[in-house]
Amino acid sequence: MTDANHDLAFIPLGGTGEIGMNLNVYRCDGSYLAVDCGLGFGGNDNPEVDVMVPDPAWLSERKKRLAGLVITHAHEDHIGAVAHLWKSLGCPIWGTPFVISVLRRKLGEVGLGHDVELNTVKPGGRFKVENFDCQFLHVSHSIPEAQALVLRTPYGTLVHTGDWKMDPEPLIGPQTDEAGFAAVGEEGVLAMICDSTNVFEPKPSGSEAEVRRGLAHVVSTCKGRIAVTCFATNVARVESIALAAQAAGRKVALFGRSLRNAVTSARECGYLTKVHDFITEEEAQYLSDRELLLICTGSQGEERSAMAKIAADNHPNIALGEGDTVIFSARMIPGNERAVLRMQDELTRAGCEVITPDDAPGGVKVHCSGHPSSAELKRLYSLVKPKYAVPTHGEWRHLSEHAGVAEECGAEAIIVEDGDVLRLAPGKADVVGSAPVGRLAVDGNRLLPLEGGVLGARKRMLYNGVVVASLAVDRAGKVLGQPKVAAPGLYEADGEETDQLAGELTRLVRELPNSLRGEDDALREAVRAALRKAVGRRLKKRPNVEVHLLRV
Repeated sequence: MTDANHDLAFIPLGGTGEIGMNLNVYRCDGSYLAVDCGLGFGGNDNPEVDVMVPDPAWLSERKKRLAGLVITHAHEDHIGAVAHLWKSLGCPIWGTPFVISVLRRKLGEVGLGHDVELNTVKPGGRFKVENFDCQFLHVSHSIPEAQALVLRTPYGTLVHTGDWKMDPEPLIGPQTDEAGFAAVGEEGVLAMICDSTNVFEPKPSGSEAEVRRGLAHVVSTCKGRIAVTCFATNVARVESIALAAQAAGRKVALFGRSLRNAVTSARECGYLTKVHDFITEEEAQYLSDRELLLICTGSQGEERSAMAKIAADNHPNIALGEGDTVIFSARMIPGNERAVLRMQDELTRAGCEVITPDDAPGGVKVHCSGHPSSAELKRLYSLVKPKYAVPTHGEWRHLSEHAGVAEECGAEAIIVEDGDVLRLAPGKADVVGSAPVGRLAVDGNRLLPLEGGVLGARKRMLYNGVVVASLAVDRAGKVLGQPKVAAPGLYEADGEETDQLAGELTRLVRELPNSLRGEDDALREAVRAALRKAVGRRLKKRPNVEVHLLRV
């Protein structure tokens, strides 16, 4: 039997066995430390929701022993759920200056700006959180100040890589600290919990410097308006796009709130010093096509993003069309393919030339991954030399492939998924239990269980439609006037079918026994069942049915 008060354990609650929603927990002698707290997108599997976050219930039950939350970097899949879940966690937070700047804005937007203890740690810094002696190590990634986390404990040292790659020219920030990893490896590492996202790629992931040259080339050849979409927090990419525009004599406008916020945080932290001030969306309307370049949010097809609105031709300030160019400086996250391809199709239909990482002219690079290939993974394992390898950040196929790479490098690989309690010490590492996990949908300012009543009903309505019936009856249950039936998504608003349903409804009530017609709940349920059957006969669907009954 495991003693949770005398062990070292890793407990992933999100991001292991899936892409996004990273929420990791370490336990040392009964004290808990959370690492990252990110969101994910609904995608094709959950079309009824836009954004999801991991369910924190298990961790919230242990919040009195939750020492803190450490954020490795400011990408949404690692930081985006903090503002939604912090009230359930209630712990102090540690991060680098860029992370804290981004987070402070997010917390301020939901009224938590003064409630959360935010601790700023310089990149590469060392700090203590109860039973955990923590140290940041520089890693290159597609965002400033990405950090791996070293956790020194009485049971041994752990390395949590976060997202990383080995970029020889990252442009913003230093290269991955190979010497630092090697030094930790010489101390002895019990386990490395490591990024698996790009494990199927055998070659090095490439450099931001290559992308900067590629974007400069493409932008210099375009004649009309240019729009480039990328992740808002990829500050090196934003800088490359802006410098390419400046070299081509173009002004740059930012389209998208998250992009403007990321740029503000970047400037606060001393980045983007080579870039001229950006113009506003309103100012962009008055520039000629050859003078303008847009940087837009929406590289993943997000419905309310700037790029999606432009593609649908309903953005209030800008339009793109014949002779314009749209560059996707990002790859599709698994699950977002349909939304991205639909957006690209809309842009092409409008007359735009769409350039993606797979078809850039002349074979130049307009994007590179921020995650390690199998070659880079092997290099890191040679430096760290962990006893155990725990793949994370990926679906099962990524984790399995990563485990094979780790075994080649001499580590013992252990594959876990969200909810597994992996005891790393004392004794041999093993999965010794499970924690309940789940997903919550962000629905305005509330969180809803993905499989709960509200979203379950929403999903049923999405596929089966909804019927709303309104009828008035007298005290004896006789129908007064003509019932009204609406079936949005099933029939036209004033079509013949809804009139037929109203007629069937009148006949049904007339034929019911007096005892049913005289009792509101029984009458309402009989009407509901009859309408569901009537639609089922016609359309082979089982709609949600709502009945509004007025007894006069």
